[in-house]
Amino acid sequence: MTRPPRNVLRTPPAFPESALPAFIQKLERPEALVKAQALTFLMFEKRDLGATETFLTDFGMRCVSRTDSQLLARGTGTQPCLLMVRKGQRPRYLGAAFTVNSENDLARVEATTNARRLPPDSIPGGGAGVELIDPAGNLLWLVTGQQPVDPQPLRDPLHVLTNGPGTLRRVNATVRPPLEPAAVVKLGHVVLQTIDFPRMARWYMRHLGLIPTDVQYLEDGSPNLCFFRLDLGNTPSDHHAFVLAGGIEEKYEHSAYEVLDLDALGQGHNVLRANGHRHMWGIGRHVLGSQLFDYWFDPDGMEFEHYTDGDVFTADHETHYVPLEMSGIWAWGDDVPASMGVKRNLTTLFRVARLLRLGLLSAARLKLLGRAMTQARPWL
Repeated sequence: MTRPPRNVLRTPPAFPESALPAFIQKLERPEALVKAQALTFLMFEKRDLGATETFLTDFGMRCVSRTDSQLLARGTGTQPCLLMVRKGQRPRYLGAAFTVNSENDLARVEATTNARRLPPDSIPGGGAGVELIDPAGNLLWLVTGQQPVDPQPLRDPLHVLTNGPGTLRRVNATVRPPLEPAAVVKLGHVVLQTIDFPRMARWYMRHLGLIPTDVQYLEDGSPNLCFFRLDLGNTPSDHHAFVLAGGIEEKYEHSAYEVLDLDALGQGHNVLRANGHRHMWGIGRHVLGSQLFDYWFDPDGMEFEHYTDGDVFTADHETHYVPLEMSGIWAWGDDVPASMGVKRNLTTLFRVARLLRLGLLSAARLKLLGRAMTQARPWL
């Protein structure tokens, strides 16, 4: 594979309007008729309103009105409608509705354009409005006086520094993560596979004083994977510094390195991919440990993980046990890659046959391992 040139890695410059270089033409602003206050809802035409409702529900909206000819869907806020979907012959975008301050704004638009007054019952939530058509033929509705609805329950943001609906912690400031490698802050953990899980686990716990944070067990209840953390007393310790997985060989699985935040993870991903490195898996979020992750192969095919936002626990946190299954590896993101499972080839067949012959692996345990590592998310 040809390595992409490094000059694709660049951050476009940003210039304030007061200091434009000569080659940039200033975009002149005409005098405004009105000042829209919000993007209120969008309008679409669809053939199948039932299928549309199903999708919007799965997408996180709620249908508030459904007839043979129209569907209205809202979100969790006070706006009565986010999407107006009409039944039509072909799926297409129709236009957008914006809120303006008052009836005076509507009258001003009517007096200076060819706007059409909207029937009051055509506006979700009531009020008044006018309809214009843009140069491309799209509808533009200007509305005022809609009645708000009661908000629906919404969980708090998971990241305390994130701007979200009704919560603005970053004002008059932007997020511009630098396009650079994700600076590794520390070595976070290493993961090993072993044939004799009980023996290896005892040895490491004895010699390192490790605390089991989460133990994953097979269908027969036998522990077969453990996330161990360091015993730091009352000082919070990473969910795991060492991971041991029972399997069919003694093997390094991967090591993980903490980076500053999700933006570092994402920009680091860009740098690695642009420079021709081989991506393995991510970006996603793990279940046990909760880390946001991104996995890569080094030039020899060994696995290295960037991660951020992991769980931490003090020594008094109780050990937890969970079933060992593929769905427990990640919460969201692309499907777990085949490279994380057992390779189905002659080498694996000979290895398993040898372990069975030596009594280091039973047929029953082999079946349990196979069932635990089957595909958990067939839709991905």
